[in-house]
Amino acid sequence: MIEASQKHLIVQCHPMLDDPGRVLDDALASPAYMKVLAGAMKFDEDQPCMGFPLLNSGSAKVIKAAPNGRELDLYDVRPGEACVLTSRCLVDSARDEARGITREPVELVVLPPAAFCTLINSVAPFREFVFKRFAERMADLLDLISAVTFQKLDERLAGAIASRPSPIRTTHQALVDELGSVREIVSRLLKNFESQGWVRLAREQMEVFDGEALRRLSAE
Repeated sequence: MIEASQKHLIVQCHPMLDDPGRVLDDALASPAYMKVLAGAMKFDEDQPCMGFPLLNSGSAKVIKAAPNGRELDLYDVRPGEACVLTSRCLVDSARDEARGITREPVELVVLPPAAFCTLINSVAPFREFVFKRFAERMADLLDLISAVTFQKLDERLAGAIASRPSPIRTTHQALVDELGSVREIVSRLLKNFESQGWVRLAREQMEVFDGEALRRLSAE
């Protein structure tokens, strides 16, 4: 049985689980409570889904990896959010279709599949939360598909930079993973942006000087 303090933190981060009955107590009777270091892989493609993660702190990214090593960031999961691909696997008794990696140290509880099914069937706020996240992620993925299909890489890169407050703390590789490209091309485009006076590049940091120019390029 999970400790009362841990249960309180779970409900605090995930208020849709604040159920007055004993459903939550039963669901939390045998969870896996763990702390995970940054950069750890929590699940991988074509592996059995071990349960539903509830993050209490930290964040993780869900990516799609190609055999040649290229990666595409699909979405992040933070406290109070749900991993929709995990939800889908549990609902459909399927294997994982992507890879989950912690971005920073994470504290989480993993509900066993049976507990997830109990909550989906018995706790309406939890069920509504999961379905709402499905809808939101579907919209995000459609935006991503549209950008990959119809926008040039320089336009997508400009949009990714312009949408963030300056200075931006990131790396070339992080932008590569986000855009699903290759490092050489992204680095060349960033150098071009710098030569035009739009940004200034530094180690793991970027300062934006002309956000309007970046926004104009991203809108072409």
